[in-house]
Amino acid sequence: MRLGDVSLEKVNTSLYGFAGEVVHPRGMISLPLTMGAGATRKTFRKGQKRNSDEGHERVSPSKKGKEAVAEGAPEEVEAPAKVQPTVELLNIEIRNADIFAWAPQDLEGIDPKVITHHLNIDLGIKPVKQKKRHFRPEKDKIIQAEMDKLIAAGHIEEIQFPEWLSNVVLVPKPGGKWRMYIDFRDLNKACPKDFYPLPRIDQLVDSTSDCELLSMMDASQGYHQIMLAPEDRKKVSFITSSGTFCYMAMPFGLKNAGATYQRLVDKIFQSHIGRNVEVYVDNMLVKSKKAEDHIADLEETFAILKKYRLKLNPAKCAFGVQGGHFLDSW
Repeated sequence: MRLGDVSLEKVNTSLYGFAGEVVHPRGMISLPLTMGAGATRKTFRKGQKRNSDEGHERVSPSKKGKEAVAEGAPEEVEAPAKVQPTVELLNIEIRNADIFAWAPQDLEGIDPKVITHHLNIDLGIKPVKQKKRHFRPEKDKIIQAEMDKLIAAGHIEEIQFPEWLSNVVLVPKPGGKWRMYIDFRDLNKACPKDFYPLPRIDQLVDSTSDCELLSMMDASQGYHQIMLAPEDRKKVSFITSSGTFCYMAMPFGLKNAGATYQRLVDKIFQSHIGRNVEVYVDNMLVKSKKAEDHIADLEETFAILKKYRLKLNPAKCAFGVQGGHFLDSW
């Protein structure tokens, strides 16, 4: 695009890919986004949102489905659309409150018969056991708090004789909080790449251009809902001040985790993708060309989520909207 660094705004934030790889951006720039063609061609600029009109509001689930919250003020709407009454969206969320994970213990996990993550490590590579990194006491407390959640959810367990050993990494989040990752770089080097394809984001965006209503959903701790193959668990081990632990569920940052997750969602939504559902790893989008069909489309999707025990993060779902952020591209 020949913009040059002079056009970039400096940023100190690192980017993390689906496989845990770290990218340090040279800078940030805001550019207009144009979608569609002909009469449906639209250009969006920074600060613009396609929000709902006065006949419909963004609906997000609240704890245990006892009530739902309608939020979002009307903004730039180019034409009114037929929409489902908000009460119908509230009712469907209440009826299906069990598809949301309100606590770590609510994550039942996908049946291993449906999918399991395998490392397929190159046996010619010698296992690496990283030396323990030391943290200040306040950071050790943060790590332990995250560990307690993982133990409560059944995602990790203590181990005595790990085959590989990795360290914990704390990455700052907005608001002064921290996110815990595991440094699997050595382990990832020993794993061959899974070339399972991910969808093209531009095609996902284009596929919604003539849809009246959308619902955007995010899986709760998505990767952790897929189990690791038992023979690989001692390899996915890490060390903290309180001991050595191994993952039983597929962790974020593991090579090929994104490919495994995409393989899962492509499988379970096979007959819906392109018709009323789009999926990109742990992000799901229900789309309806006619607003009056949206409740039925959601019911179909929720039935699949229940069948495969795939849980949603209620804080990252938006139902019955005409636009929004999906993969931070909308």
